[in-house]
Amino acid sequence: MEYAGRLLIISGLILIIIGLFFLFFEKIPSGNIGKLPGDIFIKRDNFVIYIPIVTSIILSIVLTLILNLIFRR
Repeated sequence: MEYAGRLLIISGLILIIIGLFFLFFEKIPSGNIGKLPGDIFIKRDNFVIYIPIVTSIILSIVLTLILNLIFRR
């Protein structure tokens, strides 16, 4: 249980840091994050569907690399 507790604390701290980054640096352009080729965006008269497939894959790879570097033994 000690490992799970540490993982939750570190995950929470990472989320807080990311949240503060978005809060204080909202003027920074995000580039093409969320608008990558492969992301599905459907806009009709009365609804919008957005499914960020490629963005999710890239974000998953980046977070996996970062967490592997943090928890490497």
